[in-house]
Amino acid sequence: MRKVSAQYVFTSAGKPLRRGVVTVDSDNTVLSVEDTGGNLVEGPDIEFYNGIIIPGLVNCHTHLELSHMRGVIPAGRGLTRFIAAIKEGREAGITDIIRAAQLADREMYSEGIAVCGDISNNALTIRTKSDSRISYVTFIEVFGINSLAARQRMSDAVKVEAAAKAAGLRSHITPHAVYSMSPSLFELIMEKITGTSVTSLHFLESASERKMSDRHIKTALKLAGKTSHLILVHNTVINKEELKALAAADNIWYCLCPSSNMRISGMMPPVKLIRQASDHIVVGTDSLASADHLSILGEMRLLHEAAPDLSLDEIIRWGTINGARALRMEDSAGSIESGKKPGLMLIEKADLSALRLRPDSRVHRLL
Repeated sequence: MRKVSAQYVFTSAGKPLRRGVVTVDSDNTVLSVEDTGGNLVEGPDIEFYNGIIIPGLVNCHTHLELSHMRGVIPAGRGLTRFIAAIKEGREAGITDIIRAAQLADREMYSEGIAVCGDISNNALTIRTKSDSRISYVTFIEVFGINSLAARQRMSDAVKVEAAAKAAGLRSHITPHAVYSMSPSLFELIMEKITGTSVTSLHFLESASERKMSDRHIKTALKLAGKTSHLILVHNTVINKEELKALAAADNIWYCLCPSSNMRISGMMPPVKLIRQASDHIVVGTDSLASADHLSILGEMRLLHEAAPDLSLDEIIRWGTINGARALRMEDSAGSIESGKKPGLMLIEKADLSALRLRPDSRVHRLL
């Protein structure tokens, strides 16, 4: 049994606790959370840290299988050229892809990530995820604008799904983006979605993407009407009217990946606008092809800089319990509560007076 405390404990289940105490069992299950009111009586049985204790972080969107493309694609060339570069570079040697994915998995673990929603177009990263100390939800992504190839695309996805399930991974067949599906493929995908599914969709990442289709809102609402949770990823150019239309569905989550957006197009997602419309905000890193790190803490810092009026507590909820809820993992992860095993992380070098993240803030894994 361990008792740990810090200047603050952000449980993501209630108010931040000044010098609260978290007691965990030998298997890292939380036994209790004590609110000391800031009056901690230190003793040899309590580990005290100068920082902020938070639950394990949740990365709602990444692409492990693209990790071998780290630093390959120049920044600032826009989404269209980025997609073309992905098509050219993703077909690397199998050994290189797997080795890079393993390194990325370890990097995320060291960055305090406990749960991850990962996009897969093939089965190459399944072993990495099944062996990982991170709990993965695998989104088996399907795309293709050729209607004649739709059934083959779906057949390939079903094979990946079977491999994921055989490895004990949670998995869901999911569309790539509105613009990248033929009508026939979309209908086949809809047949695979049920009321227990979690669905991911790359959504309004750039102005050029909006021009590719006029069905973004209609498609999203149709998916939301069938799935349990719909995670819309990026939302870089989403506007007030679109957010208002999407409010008709209460199971939509907005995943923000600011580092990727800044690297590809030089744009931040409209954080304040999205927050005015919904509190269903989660955080992702995207892939190492589009970002130079896999740090949810780094993404949260960028989001807090973009919306400084929001509290650090809320930003941390986006990267913990909100992500766990979006992925339907909240029973075990996302918040420090009795009976759960969320992992405990320590944010060091934060501004403890203003309760803000600093450029040199970092996360350290306690358990």
